[in-house]
Amino acid sequence: MSRCQHRQSLFPYYIDEAMGSTHNGPKPTYPVKVPVPHHSLVTDDFNALAFQGASSLQLQQGLKYQEAAPSSSHLISSPYNRDGHHLDLHTLDPSSQLLAKALTVLKPIRSDYAVAGYVESFNWKFVMDVLRDLAIAESHEWKELSFHVVTFRSVLLPTADSDRLMELDLYSHWEATVSGGLLKYWFGIKDEKFRNLATCIWRSKEDARRGGLGPWHRQAIATANELYQSVEFKTWKLTIADGIEVWEIADEKNEI
Repeated sequence: MSRCQHRQSLFPYYIDEAMGSTHNGPKPTYPVKVPVPHHSLVTDDFNALAFQGASSLQLQQGLKYQEAAPSSSHLISSPYNRDGHHLDLHTLDPSSQLLAKALTVLKPIRSDYAVAGYVESFNWKFVMDVLRDLAIAESHEWKELSFHVVTFRSVLLPTADSDRLMELDLYSHWEATVSGGLLKYWFGIKDEKFRNLATCIWRSKEDARRGGLGPWHRQAIATANELYQSVEFKTWKLTIADGIEVWEIADEKNEI
């Protein structure tokens, strides 16, 4: 059993002890117009979730026999289909709920995603097609919105402790999920040169800032030299226009 599996039962402790200083007051809650099938009905296999869009099985609605299955407001929004890592749709405004649902289909469309262009590496057009369909299905009038995107390109050290790496990633994701506003987290598998890519899509830049304040994120930063040859962070702005007719992912550094 890996260390991250061994510590699964400590989630309630960390919620009380680690996260209390990063939140101020109650968060707003929103209705969920269309719940999703319960996450327990979907696989927890990493490859299926990261590379085959398996979490999009939660979008299947409308068939009469599905009423027999339990529904939920908790969405699988990362390769971690386990307690503490699901996105609670009640914490999101209707537009962010729809984008989070659409992002369940996000997956790479080329094998060299670790070094290729970010936009070209994923099926973004299909994500927007799904978003448009969901907005129509839920009678939602989409008005232009922007979201915050972070990419994390890394080169691992050949000697990196894979258990430690997994532990830091798992609990950093949990921290970000508890903090709120993380619509999607995706990461790949290192290539033959130990290169990899991870990405987060956030509701806002402030959500991203707040999500990185916890002790597991601090541990990850403190141990970076033990795990990585190099790390490159980059931020982007995802803008989706009225009616989801036009969308753009732009490098924030190049914005005027």
